[in-house]
Amino acid sequence: MKDNRVLEMRGICKSFPGVRALSNVDFSLNEGEIHALMGENGAGKSTLIKVLTGVYTKDEGTISLKGMGEVQIHSPQDAQRSGISTVYQEITLCPNLTVAENMYIGRTEGALTNWKKMNEDADRILKSLDIPASATQQLASCSIAVQQMVAIARAVDMDCKVLILDEPTSSLDAQEVQKLFGLMRDLKARGVGIIFVTHFLDQVYEVCDKITVLRDGQLVGEFEIKDLPRVQLVAKMLGKEMDDLSDIKGEHETYSGKDAGETVFEAEGLQSDAGIEPFDFYIKKGEVNGFIGLLGSGRSESVRAIFGADRVLSGKVKVHGKDVKIQKPLDAMKNGIAYLPEDRKIDGIIGDLSVRENIILALQVLTGFFKPFSKAEQYKFADEYIKKLNIKTASADTPIKSLSGGNQQKVILARWLLMHPEYLILDEPTRGIDVGTKVDIQKLVLELASEGMSVTFISSETDEMLRTCSRLIVLRDRKIVGELSEDDLSQNKIMKTIAGGENENE
Repeated sequence: MKDNRVLEMRGICKSFPGVRALSNVDFSLNEGEIHALMGENGAGKSTLIKVLTGVYTKDEGTISLKGMGEVQIHSPQDAQRSGISTVYQEITLCPNLTVAENMYIGRTEGALTNWKKMNEDADRILKSLDIPASATQQLASCSIAVQQMVAIARAVDMDCKVLILDEPTSSLDAQEVQKLFGLMRDLKARGVGIIFVTHFLDQVYEVCDKITVLRDGQLVGEFEIKDLPRVQLVAKMLGKEMDDLSDIKGEHETYSGKDAGETVFEAEGLQSDAGIEPFDFYIKKGEVNGFIGLLGSGRSESVRAIFGADRVLSGKVKVHGKDVKIQKPLDAMKNGIAYLPEDRKIDGIIGDLSVRENIILALQVLTGFFKPFSKAEQYKFADEYIKKLNIKTASADTPIKSLSGGNQQKVILARWLLMHPEYLILDEPTRGIDVGTKVDIQKLVLELASEGMSVTFISSETDEMLRTCSRLIVLRDRKIVGELSEDDLSQNKIMKTIAGGENENE
């Protein structure tokens, strides 16, 4: 190991049943370095961090630390003893205790604690790190940013050599982010190696020295920040090269009814409590458009605001030019809007119910539970969509949890199509399903649009967005940064818009 290398991971492999989460991944960290770990959803970032911190045991590979050589880390306690500390997005401290108690919890002798010395030591560390908190104040009275800084101070006092910051800025405002960056730079100057996991490109280029990119559980590469322009970073994360323009647009029949081109839904200054910037949006009759951007850019938060799935803070909404209020999902459903959520396991399927019961759920909610459908009606609806969407199930009465992921997704799609919505929002409808089912869903989307349904489609796969959408709204760092249509719909344009300009950092 080189003298300044504090951490070296070599050939790390980790598998779960049916999934190879990490395949021969290398990662190294120097003293006094802020190193970004980047990758889209499923890239392997979290798994690599969990292997390093002892949450998971690696299948193969080695972990070496400066002054210790190769180490075996089987638990978070092993990691801490080895000088590895993690500060998560969700604060893991105790808000009902004081700042000092949180800093020393688990490291004192209970009743024998010297409270005066503990508070004095805590204040000294807080002051040395310029953290605006006092030892004796209750942690709950501190802002989220300060709470995270207290967690970092605890790690520093435990003599950490490697500090992992996992999405630390996702709940912070711009001023708080700058305070956190100041602390990170201070720790860097003290020789601490920092692994920074984030989705915010601007922040990476502001504070980091190096970037390691993972994709599909494999190492794409390690890069000096100055050698990797933003647009190339986006390309490496998405797995697309700049000249990959193949299969830009699928051919499909365009809706040509007399109301073609009419605006079905529009929003002005729409904002929810999920942290997205206020945005304007519209969709026309028979159009397929989409929100595109890296994970964490605000894609899902935007459509959840449209559907009223998150609490709406401000903005005006019109359906067919008339002002409407959409404060909750039922309001959206009554206005002809349907929404297939990103996580079918959590927000979609009800595992213990049958395929039939899952399919009729949305229409039953809309009709009212005091007007239940007869069994004959339920079977009629279910059988129609099992056939229409080619859902592979033994019968309409099969529990949905026993179906494959792709067939579960088709059941949720059937649930919303049964409502005959005018406007359908699909958030990652093809994630985690086989290629054949993906193509089925893409074809269905284009078919529905040709019949006059308006569809907003979200996918992490850029190719899929280009095949299905005629207009793309591009997001970065929770705000809309561009719109692409017609001749601008290409991998090249998308990546440059996400990156923030063609020549930036080049």
